[in-house]
Amino acid sequence: MAGVWLLTEPWNPRNAGLFCTMALVSLQEISIAFGGPPLLEGVSLQIDKGQRIGLLGRNGAGKSTLMKILAGQVVPDAGTVQAEAGLKIAYFSQTIPPDLEGSVFEIIARGLGQRGELMLRYHREEARLAAHPDADHRRLHQLHEQLDAHRAWSVLEEIARITTRMGLDPDADYPALSGGQKRRVLLAAALVCEPDLLLLDEPTNHLDIDSIAWLESYLLGMGQTLLFVTHDRLLLRRLATRIIEVDRGQLFDWSCDYDTFLERKQALLEAQEKEWDRFDKKLAQEEVWIRQGIKARRHRNEGRVQALLQMRAERQARREKLGTARLKLAAAQNSGTMVLEAKGLSYGYDDRPLIRDFDALIARGDKIGIIGPNGCGKTTLVRLLLGELTPQTGAVRQGTQLAIICFDQLRQQLDEDKSVWENVLPNGSTVTVDGKSKHIIGYLQDFLFTPERARTRVRCLSGGERNRLLLARLFTQPANLLVLDEPTNDLDSETLELLEELLVNFPGTVLLICHDRAFLDNVVTSTWVFTGDGAIEECVGGYQDWRRRQSEEAPEPATPKVDKKKLYQEARKAGQTRKLSFKESRELESLPARIESLEGELDVLHRQLADPAFYRHPGNVVLATKRLAELEAQHAQAFERWEHLESLGT
Repeated sequence: MAGVWLLTEPWNPRNAGLFCTMALVSLQEISIAFGGPPLLEGVSLQIDKGQRIGLLGRNGAGKSTLMKILAGQVVPDAGTVQAEAGLKIAYFSQTIPPDLEGSVFEIIARGLGQRGELMLRYHREEARLAAHPDADHRRLHQLHEQLDAHRAWSVLEEIARITTRMGLDPDADYPALSGGQKRRVLLAAALVCEPDLLLLDEPTNHLDIDSIAWLESYLLGMGQTLLFVTHDRLLLRRLATRIIEVDRGQLFDWSCDYDTFLERKQALLEAQEKEWDRFDKKLAQEEVWIRQGIKARRHRNEGRVQALLQMRAERQARREKLGTARLKLAAAQNSGTMVLEAKGLSYGYDDRPLIRDFDALIARGDKIGIIGPNGCGKTTLVRLLLGELTPQTGAVRQGTQLAIICFDQLRQQLDEDKSVWENVLPNGSTVTVDGKSKHIIGYLQDFLFTPERARTRVRCLSGGERNRLLLARLFTQPANLLVLDEPTNDLDSETLELLEELLVNFPGTVLLICHDRAFLDNVVTSTWVFTGDGAIEECVGGYQDWRRRQSEEAPEPATPKVDKKKLYQEARKAGQTRKLSFKESRELESLPARIESLEGELDVLHRQLADPAFYRHPGNVVLATKRLAELEAQHAQAFERWEHLESLGT
């Protein structure tokens, strides 16, 4: 099904070569383009069992295309894809398919392949017989036998477990759900089948913070191979054991965690810039030489001429680094010192309180994060504060000279049938920002829209491009109060960091509904947390400050009395405590020295990879990163074995 694409049969796309005997999936010399520069150009990739790979790259760099190639949904223009026989892949798409029908239970059951389909047929047959009790029951008995044969009754338990963890109603009608709830259903369908390879494209979009934290723990504990795209930097830090970056049509493989990747990437870019600078100076000197007078050209070195032609070709083939967005926001005149005040604010639907007896005073310059489960009332609170809703009890007072702009998470302010240009500027060609006039094309280039892309209809844009467009549209207006509802969805890491910097330096006031924990920590000065039953608590600082406060206030758990004799007897019975064999004792004695040796070699490799000069020889980098991955695996295995033997001998 679209959105979650599940393979339960041996993987065999049209372009597949012989099945790979070592890696789960292997790409070899893959190229693909869609009418412009190649998204991927002669790239190769190997995914081994147990790896958790973070896939990074700018919006539009080709991350989703790479995932679709791995899932078999897209056939590359060139190259081969090899996969292990019988490999089961689940692919969670960034987009929500528009044509799915059925209940939440049915959508998730389809993610379980044949077992799920058998259960759905059984349920439909039960419903038919309930409506026609006198009908023939033989078909139901046959399905019952098939469910027994395929051990498919566990489907009910598996779906119940995942719907409970994801906070889903299995009987709910899928088409009637909100966009965020639909993504949760599709994510549940991808997770429930426990595939050999799980491909997740922006899985945290529209998930609340509790769901994101649960997803982290679930993915860490599942022990399966994972390739994921996310803008959530905390998720990257906790999950990724390897980083693959898509940049200018190439794949850059980093066998390290996210923070180490950032350090090594910066060193690589600096070394590359120096190398290109030397190359460009040499090319400029040769261009001056070739343009000398007639006499010099008669005696010129033909070998040098050929070398110059080669340098020209190399320079022309170079794909420059993608530009960086330049976000600027026109600040209006200062608002009054008091921006918003709420007293005794209450609001709810159908006797369900969303907001109860809420008091708040927002002063100029405050940057407030608003967090809580999906549907708890965050957007309702903001609408009450802005006067778009009338409170059922209590009152809201607004300050003076407010200039407000709002960022809508559903992007309903964008006209799908109009171009990027027309959405920002319906008439004319000049936009005024912060009192200065600028041509619309130049302004849109600040938000990474090329002149061609500026004339593209909005319906053809990616999620990240739509977010950048909405920011471009809003930032033409002067403001002293920014209200941002999930502005971080689909933005790449570099644009996220720029938006963070803009908000931190913004002299006005910010109300921020956001589930990006790192973004909250970096921007807000205080946090409002929906804690249930309409209650809202305020905490100074960001998300981590709130978590720290919660852990400090939590009561110490009572320490249960341990029957040591009984515990020892149970351990003996389970074979967990016994005397080590001679061979195991010798192995235990040798492991510390082996671990120390591995750590020494790892330290040498880390120092090499931190040296910018090391990246001048790409062949050495490939060998070093491969060796690093091998050493890290050996170190983890040796350490685990040492802990195991230690526990047996105690």
